[in-house]
Amino acid sequence: MSKFPLHFALAVALGLSLSACNKKKGDQYAGVDGDYVTGTPLGDRVEGANFFGSSVNRGKFSPVQFAYDSYEVSSGELPKIQQVAADMKSAPGNLIIAGFTDDRGTDEYNRGLGERRAQAVRQALINDGVPAGKIQTVSFGKEMPADTGSGEAAWAKNRRAEFGVVK
Repeated sequence: MSKFPLHFALAVALGLSLSACNKKKGDQYAGVDGDYVTGTPLGDRVEGANFFGSSVNRGKFSPVQFAYDSYEVSSGELPKIQQVAADMKSAPGNLIIAGFTDDRGTDEYNRGLGERRAQAVRQALINDGVPAGKIQTVSFGKEMPADTGSGEAAWAKNRRAEFGVVK
């Protein structure tokens, strides 16, 4: 008996299920390539801009801190974002937002959480009038902690999103 019909049926079923995952009901970007954050497309990457490179000024703004296992920007952190927005609306450069986590959790989970934190800050900046094309995000997860200690005080410092202004 030929295995072709079975393989073909499996491939078709797999293809259909994958396409169903890509196109959710009401998803205005279904089938469109690119990265989107709550419906706002990411701009083109700035060539040669590395968050830790010499072409990026990382000390200009205070980091946005997050609660444990959260990517929600708290009301207490909004003034930091408003300051960044006020400066970036008229600034010629682009902005890179880097998301970080504490060292609890897997590498994969923390990279995802760091990205969600960076994207939440990006969306808040867009809501405050910063052009979406001027903002990029990156996640370092639990890599490069602000405080290498352990315990709640150190972990709280590490749950953050930092800003880098491309020169």
